Amino acid sequence: MTTYAIGDLQGCHAEFVELLETLDFDPRRDRLWLAGDLVNRGPGSLECLREVKALGDAAVTVLGNHDLHLLAVARGGAVLNRKDTLGAILAAPDREALLDWLQSRPLLVRDTLGQDTLMTHAGLLPRWPLDQAAGLAGEVQAVLGGEQAGAFLERMYGNAPALWRDDLDGVDRLRVIVNVFTRMRFIDAAGRLDFAAKEGLDSAPPGFAPWFQYPRGDDARLLFGHWAALQGTTPHSRVNAQALDTGCVWGGALTALALESGERVSVPSQRR
Repeated sequence: MTTYAIGDLQGCHAEFVELLETLDFDPRRDRLWLAGDLVNRGPGSLECLREVKALGDAAVTVLGNHDLHLLAVARGGAVLNRKDTLGAILAAPDREALLDWLQSRPLLVRDTLGQDTLMTHAGLLPRWPLDQAAGLAGEVQAVLGGEQAGAFLERMYGNAPALWRDDLDGVDRLRVIVNVFTRMRFIDAAGRLDFAAKEGLDSAPPGFAPWFQYPRGDDARLLFGHWAALQGTTPHSRVNAQALDTGCVWGGALTALALESGERVSVPSQRR
């Protein structure tokens, strides 16, 4: 049995199928961890949702910002952006079943796999111990699974508050949790999030650095996607962080990391 962690699909269904064939992936034997953003920008978002859902217990996926955007459009009154490629999902006959499945996905998955291993879409705030992070992710998952899900999706968007406090409550609390797990790139020494810079490390605002360049109090392996400009690297990292997004939808590659061996396998994007 091998557990493979795979970066953002973003609708790159053909490459996903090719990668699984290259890995000789067998759902009866192997497992997938997917770093979120299954959908949007690429041409096969509907097919990616169906493919991952059909894998059942052989695959786990966390929610990414594009996945949450789909839910906000479908169930929270948000509007499609010009570059969105979500129309096929919204018009699909199995739309509601797919959305129900997606909405029940977590923000965080965790396992030992020989060491404490945790995956989120964007990363982990350095000041959050693993148990606290898991609990905070569970708070959002509980809301998304409850009667107030639609109301939360309507108010989910926003850059404020940008700094976590333990005494935050209501929508402010949930919004910061979602932003950390699905949108974070650069933070300052206090943990304040910046949302403007989205490119490589040289785009960091003054006083800000990538979240993985701040130390933690544990040696957990942290898996994340979201940041295609890193090209699967974490320069000058002060934690055991492993980037998974190698920019398939932007013409890069789709990459799988074998968690037991550390081997990486990639297939090139068909969008060159």
